[in-house]
Amino acid sequence: MSSVLARWLDGDVWHSFRQSPVAIIAAVVAAVMILGALLAPWVAPHHPFDLASLSLNDSLLPPAWAGEGRWTYPLGTDDQGRDVLSTILYGSRISLLVGLASVVLALFLGVGLGLVSGYVGGRLDAFIMRIADVQLSFPAILIALLIDGVARAVLPRDAHNDWLAIAVLIGAIGLANWVQYARTVRGSTLVEKHKEYVQAARVIGVPAWKIMLRHVLPNVMGPVLVIATINIATAIITEATLSFLGVGVPPTSPSLGTMINTGNNFLYSGEWWLVVFPGVALVLLCMSVNLIGDWLRDALNPRLR
Repeated sequence: MSSVLARWLDGDVWHSFRQSPVAIIAAVVAAVMILGALLAPWVAPHHPFDLASLSLNDSLLPPAWAGEGRWTYPLGTDDQGRDVLSTILYGSRISLLVGLASVVLALFLGVGLGLVSGYVGGRLDAFIMRIADVQLSFPAILIALLIDGVARAVLPRDAHNDWLAIAVLIGAIGLANWVQYARTVRGSTLVEKHKEYVQAARVIGVPAWKIMLRHVLPNVMGPVLVIATINIATAIITEATLSFLGVGVPPTSPSLGTMINTGNNFLYSGEWWLVVFPGVALVLLCMSVNLIGDWLRDALNPRLR
């Protein structure tokens, strides 16, 4: 393990990271927000879902530096008396969970289909790519809305709960974003399968599935990792959009999108902090992940070294 870490620290990617101030700042911001979300039960000033600790007398308090604000609630409170800072920390956990899990699902599905499509070819390749072309003709958010709506209609009403709703949301976003992975992997596989090492493996009788998994797959994963990094931010924004529209995460398990949706109802009455602070947290999280993805794309591009 130490030798692997030593080789990585001496590699081009780590050198590129150290030479990029933007990537370093983005990584620090992303790390702080991710750690804050993961450690929310320990670092949050309050537990926003502990009904015994909530008081309606503390509802709609402005941020601490405002006239009626209290330092007990640094970023103010919402209409139920919940601390906005604590709710952001807890809500970020759900946003990150949905974003990461949906990207993993899309990655697994897209890489698998793209690998099979490019290596096998023929009618199977044409069939998979025509499905991808049809899906690309619709915006991803509409696909996610359709899948989410169908799942809610098919599943029995008494089976609906918070975790099932989150699982449906992960599936909807993942199934809406697999196409770009499949097309990228298919294009790279079409190039790799005609190279000498693949031809040599065929000659000595290596099964096709072993060639795909052991030889072709590791050589086509570079662009996929870049797409996956950038798509984490896209998935988080999609989750926030669906939650803002009221079809994503249930109100009992609020994410950043749900907080923005709730705060939007109070925006015109002067409680601006209910929208601004969750919105800033969402922008910082997505922007930092996007900047890391842009750096990773340049670091893994041999033409830019």
